[in-house]
Amino acid sequence: MKYDYAKCPVCGMEVDRHLLELEYRGMHFAFCSEQCRERFETDPHLYVGYPGHRAPTAEGRESLKRRSLHLAEPLSDEMAARIRGVLMKMMGVKDISVHEDHVENTYDLLQATATQIEREMEKLGVALGEAWTDRLRRAFVRFSEETEAESLNDYSRSDGRHHGSCH
Repeated sequence: MKYDYAKCPVCGMEVDRHLLELEYRGMHFAFCSEQCRERFETDPHLYVGYPGHRAPTAEGRESLKRRSLHLAEPLSDEMAARIRGVLMKMMGVKDISVHEDHVENTYDLLQATATQIEREMEKLGVALGEAWTDRLRRAFVRFSEETEAESLNDYSRSDGRHHGSCH
């Protein structure tokens, strides 16, 4: 059996061209994981650019983030190890440090989002902190990630230089 291969536009991994495939603006894409497909669908221009302009990922850019998630209750050593194992398998996750009542994570926003990381933790049964400050912090992180993705999209539409006017 002959395989056709394609490169996952989010992480660059070589995959079967029919794996988690998606058509976007007449172009065919295949993805190594649901995580990468979801990341692409959220901000496709981060990976394909705009006509005549390269995408930030094509330029080898990264957008590393370091976040801390407060948990509703302290974790057992066993659960801490499970969380670390699951999160470190995610594309773009660079480091995970699990403490009793919080998880520190470093990830590349071009490959993963805080929301995706939170979702994986919740699948494991981990409850995030529910105090208003915890919810506000997570909402701010989501907003800042969306804003940064928009900024990176704007960057890919330009020639890479900030254009402003002086008055």
